[in-house]
Amino acid sequence: MRLSPLFSDGVVLQRDADVKIVGRRPGPDEKIVVVCGEATGETVADGEGRWEVALGALRAGGPYEMTVLAGDEKRTIRDVLVGDVWVLGGQSNMELPVRRTLDLFAEEVRNVHLPQVRQFAVPLVYDFHGPRRDVDGGRWIAATGGDVLDFSAAGFFFAKELWERFGVPVGLILTAVGGTPVEAWMSEPTLRRLGGYEALLDRCKDDVYVSETRRKDEERTQCWHRELNERDSGLREGWFRTEWVEAGWETFEVPGSWRGTHLESFRGAVWFRKTIEVPPVMAEGEALLKLGTIVDADETYVNGTLVGTTGYRYPPRRYRIPPGVLKPGVNTIAIRVVSTHNPLEFVEDMPYELVSGGLKLDLKGTWRYRTGAEAAELKPPTFFQYMPAGVYNGMIEPLRRYAVKGVLWYQGESNTHQPERYGALFREMVRDWRRLWGRDDLPWIYVQLANYAVDDGGRHGWARLRDEQRRCLDIPGTAMATAVDIGEANDLHPQDKKTLGHRLALCARKIVYGEDVVHSGPLFARMEREGRAIRLFFDHVGGGLVARGGEPLSGFEVCGPDGVFRPARAAIEEDGRTVTVWCDEVLEPVHVRYAWANNPEGANLYNREGLPASPFTTEGGEENRHD
Repeated sequence: MRLSPLFSDGVVLQRDADVKIVGRRPGPDEKIVVVCGEATGETVADGEGRWEVALGALRAGGPYEMTVLAGDEKRTIRDVLVGDVWVLGGQSNMELPVRRTLDLFAEEVRNVHLPQVRQFAVPLVYDFHGPRRDVDGGRWIAATGGDVLDFSAAGFFFAKELWERFGVPVGLILTAVGGTPVEAWMSEPTLRRLGGYEALLDRCKDDVYVSETRRKDEERTQCWHRELNERDSGLREGWFRTEWVEAGWETFEVPGSWRGTHLESFRGAVWFRKTIEVPPVMAEGEALLKLGTIVDADETYVNGTLVGTTGYRYPPRRYRIPPGVLKPGVNTIAIRVVSTHNPLEFVEDMPYELVSGGLKLDLKGTWRYRTGAEAAELKPPTFFQYMPAGVYNGMIEPLRRYAVKGVLWYQGESNTHQPERYGALFREMVRDWRRLWGRDDLPWIYVQLANYAVDDGGRHGWARLRDEQRRCLDIPGTAMATAVDIGEANDLHPQDKKTLGHRLALCARKIVYGEDVVHSGPLFARMEREGRAIRLFFDHVGGGLVARGGEPLSGFEVCGPDGVFRPARAAIEEDGRTVTVWCDEVLEPVHVRYAWANNPEGANLYNREGLPASPFTTEGGEENRHD
């Protein structure tokens, strides 16, 4: 008998829903009986041995044992809970694990023991030939001990808040993949109907093309690194060793970048070294080395011992130094940085420090460096998980018979190059998933993109995509958590997923659990021209509009008939529900926009409940109200 990995020890089933247990048995026409607590269901396997047993609506509770009987075979699933199950979809900011947020929440998660909060991570699978019937592996883990570090951080803080409020088990099905555009999560029929994806869809059905492309990419990458390592003088001569003398090495200020210098185009291996004086108390036990974020990859040594390595640019470098590696007195840190296709950089506004024994040593400042070997730029591989329909077939379709409460969605970064298309694609994706689960009312709570200082040539791609997301709130059964104030200008993956989880939970409490809570920040509703000013009306003002910090209201721009936006002054009116915006240089204001930048600065319109106003522009047609 074969059961889906979803139906394994520790599973969380959806309460008060039409729960189905599915599986396969080699022999056809065989009676199947499933017992879970007081619920029982039975069926007969079809001609291929496939079966589906309906258990009906289950009440929240557990743990239970589930028994599956098929002929002389018996399968027992232990530690079954019944509660609310949420699908976590999107790309890397949904996937980002708790372990990547420890700069902020190390103490908070250190002793977490929430056995009734659980997660199932769907393995990365793409399929271009059609929908898969089942997930390809995976297991349920509970938010206890070290396992909590593997939870989606946004999902964990969301689930923790729901559990603490309602006392009902929470299951999370994590089905997110870093870097994926929205098209990867849509069905092939929908994409073909929309048009423009036919060539990619057809090409990816060619298994020879896919396998050969992957093989060539792997060979090219391995060859590039192998040749670089062979030519790297630092590896040959041991520049990581403590006794190496840095005579003739140049200086570099950490943090810093080679952008705008004669070394901007350098690709290859560069070695950095710094000698530090460590007091005896810091040399006792384990230490933590924080090296911000490094572009692109690094290998880091302390006193000649490799303490950590990271293969790409985004993860924060947080390396544990084992006891005995640090010595009282003089110690040496050596970092081999490999630039594959970006200018070398130690990202600013990040922690660069050694932490041990309750003390910190600042590692910013002057380091010594020397190039080990130069190489041609390494072309990135083809990421087939980004291709249209692939992960939808491999990771979403297999969930279609699993009853869930709703969907949390955090995605959009990979569509900012064409933001004007996102709204239409997002709407179609929501329809796809709702058709899949057979629920037109499937709750859908999504995250509006956080602030991020990406240079896109002034196109404001992130701002435009945020506005597309805002306008999608006219889809019934949706809510949006604004994150424009909790991002990090220098990090694509902001760590404050606790605030995000709280805002997602507020949305769920409002649109799913029916609580009377303010779940959204102010949303632009309409505007009225008043002489040389424009009055803005908002929904979700809660207890009233406020300027955060009591500062003058800022972040607004207006334009006249010429379409040129200029910084504007703004004031909250006495009613506490509207804002008047004006600019002395614009005599006939036509449009207003707010927080209109990839990384907005100074935008401070909130409601009294502490939720930020969504960025918006009044350009683009009639607005939808968000009641």
